[in-house]
Amino acid sequence: MGSSLQLSDSLKSLYIKTAKKLKGSDRRQFMAEVVKGWGRGGATIAERELGWNRRTIRKGMQELEHGMSIADSFRLRGSKPIEHRLPNLLEDIRSIVEPQSQTDPSFDITRLYTRLSAAQVRHQLIEIKSKSRFPAYQL
Repeated sequence: MGSSLQLSDSLKSLYIKTAKKLKGSDRRQFMAEVVKGWGRGGATIAERELGWNRRTIRKGMQELEHGMSIADSFRLRGSKPIEHRLPNLLEDIRSIVEPQSQTDPSFDITRLYTRLSAAQVRHQLIEIKSKSRFPAYQL
């Protein structure tokens, strides 16, 4: 097959739509299977005709070759949750909000209501809690 492979528009559309419906390792392995079937130069054709990334295809080929998926490292990206830096944040917010909370006067709902806004809670965290325990609240 190689570089003389001609893909119809309907076949291109099918490959692209199928790849978009899959995620992670399944997607990469699908792409690799398609390219593998095309033979030598298949990755170049897939990149040019389908817009697939050659690195993704290569990763899928490795997964097929070794019979196991390569873990995605999404959890290593981005910033860590605020609770990681401030482990007592939820407790501190509760200590500020609970004294200001009240139940619904009709007792129809079990939720508690408070008149404090998020900005007021933040201000109190900075004023009260940062002086006692956490200078990190001074955001």
